[in-house]
Formats: sequence, C-alpha cells, structure tokens
Amino acid sequence: MSTTPHILVVDDDLEIRKLLGRYLDGQGLRVALAADKRELEEKLATQQIDLIVLDVMLPDGSGLDICRQLRDRKPHIPIILLTALKEDVDRIIGLEIGADDYLGKPFNPRELLARIRAVLRRSGEVVETGMVAAHYRFAGFVASPETRAVVDPEGTEIALTGAEFDLLIVFLDRPGRVLSREQLLDLTQGREADPLDRSIDVLMSRLRRKLGDDGKFQIFKTVRNGGYQLAVKVEAEAPA
Repeated sequence: MSTTPHILVVDDDLEIRKLLGRYLDGQGLRVALAADKRELEEKLATQQIDLIVLDVMLPDGSGLDICRQLRDRKPHIPIILLTALKEDVDRIIGLEIGADDYLGKPFNPRELLARIRAVLRRSGEVVETGMVAAHYRFAGFVASPETRAVVDPEGTEIALTGAEFDLLIVFLDRPGRVLSREQLLDLTQGREADPLDRSIDVLMSRLRRKLGDDGKFQIFKTVRNGGYQLAVKVEAEAPA
C-alpha cells in the first residue's frame, strides 16, 4: 500500500483540474480529480483520500454545504477550500464549518502545494521526528497526539477537525503561556497573519464550543491585547 498522500481536487473548471493534477503529481503526490459533488462522492466511496481541495462554487452544490456535510461524515479528512469570493465573511464561514484552510482564486499552484503540505503535516500524514507526549490530561479531558483523539471526562470522543486539534496541542505544549494570534497562526499554519485575519478567533470559538468552555469553567482565557491562554493544569505523560 502506498504511503504517498492522496489528494482529491474538486473543481468544475477543467483547466484548473488538469493544471493542479499535473502539478501536484509532479510534486510527488497522488491526485484524484472530480468536477462536481457527484464525482466527489464516487471518489470517496472507492478511494482512500487523505486531503480534499474543494472549490466553493460547484454546479450541483455549494462547497460550503459539502464541507459541512463532510465534517459530520468524515471529520478526519482535512479540507482546503478554494474560493473566488472576495468577502472575508465567506472565508470565515468556511472555517466555522470545519475547513482546515482556504485559498482565494486566482492562486499560484506552489502556494496551494505549501498549504497542502502544511495541513498534511498538522494532520499527521507527514511524520515528524521529536519527542511528544503520549497523552495530555487537562480539565478531565485526555488528548492523544499519536491517535489525534480527544476524550471528554465521560469517556466520549470529541470530533475535532485537524485544525482544531493542532490548535489545542499548541496550548497543551505551552500551558499557562499567553499566545498572541500571530504566534498561534505561525505555530498552527506556518504563515504570517494578515491584519484582518480572523481565522484563529474562529478556531478558538469552535474549540471552546466543542470542549464545553462556556465561561462557567474557563479552559481558555482571552487576554486583552495579548491573545489566548490555557488556564488549566496540564499533565503530560511521556511515551512508554
């Protein structure tokens, strides 16, 4: 079985599909192509897909709706949205419903490749060396970097997206530290923040909601003019 990441590119523009297919294949990735939602579903049913590059505008469905549905059905497959829409609100909606990253059209294929590699690295498809904890325990939760799973105090696994899990691990590695939005964006996505970039705020909101951090018991604190802070005790268990 091949260990090369398998990327599914979904775009109704034939030229874009062909261009990205050739380019990503030439960069050592396996690539599947789909023109619409129907073909996307066929590929998901018959192939093992590691990441989806999904256009927001498709002839038989909204990419935002498809992203939302995939998050319920296949929460562990990372999704990068391609959008020709310029309004920040559309990109924010994409992040809120579970996209791991987004890229506006027109774009340089090299930038998309960099985003793909960053998301795969965060999702664990690209293995990096280094000592990591086997488990983190915090506020009754248990997070396991190896399996990329988080279990709540009742023993129920919480469905986090790749981006949400990566953000959580950044805090668990740095308990008590105040981390700015710029630091969080660099640590999780490897890119600098635009002055109007709200992606970290969106991810924090989603992560807080899923962990039940509703203000009565604050796992995370918002530090005015500073950023965010993990405000609970963390116990890290070393690998056996």
